[in-house]
Parts: sequence; C-alpha cells; structure tokens
Amino acid sequence: MLHLRLITPSDRTDDVVRLIETTVGTTHVVLLPGVARNPAGDVVLCDVAREAGDELLTGLQELGIETTGSIAVENIDLSLSKRAEKAEAEAPGEGADAVLWEHLTEATHEESTLSVTYVAFITLATMIAACGVVLDNAILIVGAMAVGPEFGPLAGICTAVVRRAPRLALRSLIALIVGFAAAMLVTAGFSLFMDAVGLFSKAQLEADRPNTGFVYAPDWFSFVVAVLAGAAGTLSLTSSKSGALVGVAISVTTVPAAANAAVALTYGDTNQTWHSTEQLLLNLVGIILAGILTLLAQKWFWSLHRSNRRPGDFPSAARRPTGTPGH
Repeated sequence: MLHLRLITPSDRTDDVVRLIETTVGTTHVVLLPGVARNPAGDVVLCDVAREAGDELLTGLQELGIETTGSIAVENIDLSLSKRAEKAEAEAPGEGADAVLWEHLTEATHEESTLSVTYVAFITLATMIAACGVVLDNAILIVGAMAVGPEFGPLAGICTAVVRRAPRLALRSLIALIVGFAAAMLVTAGFSLFMDAVGLFSKAQLEADRPNTGFVYAPDWFSFVVAVLAGAAGTLSLTSSKSGALVGVAISVTTVPAAANAAVALTYGDTNQTWHSTEQLLLNLVGIILAGILTLLAQKWFWSLHRSNRRPGDFPSAARRPTGTPGH
C-alpha cells in the first residue's frame, strides 16, 4: 500500500475527494479542512494499493494539484486493516508488478545526475577493474562491477525514451559519457603510475587471461547477456520487491571493458583498446535496448489492465458514496 498526503486548494478539494473515492483500490480517506498553511488549503490523506497508485497520481496531476498544492507519496511497510486488504484485492493486477512512473522518473533523475560522487564511484570502479584485468583476477572484476554506478544513467535514458522526456535523456547521456571519459582518463594515468612502480606491465596485459579475456572479445553472446541484464535491472528498478542491483551489475561488462581499454591504451595496444571499447558500447546498447523494451511492455500491460476493467467489475467501488471521507 501507498500513503498519499495531499494539500489541495479549497475549491479543488471536492474534486480530489471524488477522484480518490471513485478510484478502485483506495481506502482510509481523511479530510482536514483549512489546516494547510503553506500552501494554504485543505489536507487530504488516503491509502491506495500500489497497483492503483499510478492511475490516482495521474488523475491528481490532471487536476493540477502538483502545481496548486502538493502531492507526497510514502510506502506503507505494515497496514493492519481489513479495508486495506479489500482495497488491494479490488485493485487490478499485483502490487509487485506495478510501475509508479512519477517515482521512477524521480529516482532515475537523482541517479543519473552528473556529480562529483558519481564520477568518483565510476572512476574508483574502473581503477579496481584495471587491477582485475591486469592480474586476471575475477574477484576484482566482480568488485568493480558492484561499485560501478553506471546503471543509473542507463535507466534514466530508458525512462526518458518511454516517457518522452528529452531533458532527462540528455542529462543521463551526459552523465554516462562524461563519467566514463573521466574514469578512463584517470585510469590511464593510474596505469602509467602502476607501470612506473613495477606493478603493471605490458606482458601481463597481453598474456593469456582466461578469467578476464572476455572484456575485449565482443560477440553476440556478450550482447545477449547485456540484454538480459538490462531487462533484469529495469524490472528490479520498477518492482516493489526490488533489491540491490549488484547482481545485475555483475552480469555486465561495462566497467571492466572501459578499464581494459584504458590500460591497453597506455601500452599502445590498439587491438585491445578497440575491442574493449566495442565491448563497452555493445553492452551499453544492449542494456538500453532491453530497458526501453521492458518499460514499454510494462506500460502496455497496465494500459491493457485498465482498458479491460469495467465499472461493474468492482461493485463495492462503484456504489461508493461521493463526499464521504473514509471507508
């Protein structure tokens, strides 16, 4: 369940309450007239099943509440209420499958913004991966993948394409390009330093590397893995049951490929530099493509749910009396 706290202008409160009470999957409606001070107005509280949340938020935005008042949404970890159980049962679909598009846009906006912290994380991840590719150490590669923050901008691009948000797409693309460029530049300098102190060598880079050689050997299998990882990452991001994206990050080779390209460049190995860069681009394209298709599929799925729902399917909601806060 989700908890909504709304500040509404007094002349729009009746419309807001009517919208809440006619939206399937809502309950626990509370109206506090005139208590809001900044902005001035009424406060309306309600709970809504997650699977009905996006429909309600869309309706509230159509009423202009986000500009004339305020919309705040919180996750409810525990709700002991028969009415809440009934609301969840009436709402179409499953909460774990629901996508809150506004929440997704906000989350990807935050994760896809170019910042000092983002550049620091992706640079450190690439430097760790550089140690991994030179030493042919799979553990270091996994560690670098877990540290890398590049999924944020990738998810931002996918969300921007589906929601037709060019500013979010541009912001995410800048974070992705600038982040990798800065990380690879610093890693190249790091490789020169490590070579100077005798910890890196060209012989290590060009030796047979059974554990990490895949980062400069792009093929269709690499693309397939990237597509699967992109789909899994997007589902993890949109699902209420999502966990850390570490498992997804381990499945792709963006950061290790970037690291291998940077180290190979310092030794003048254009073959590995080119193929590592090709591996990096292949994975980025695969992840973005899979993310976009996954979001489009989810959007189509919920549109189908709504179009197939008939007013008579939920008689308790249809007979709900307008103007009665709380049920």
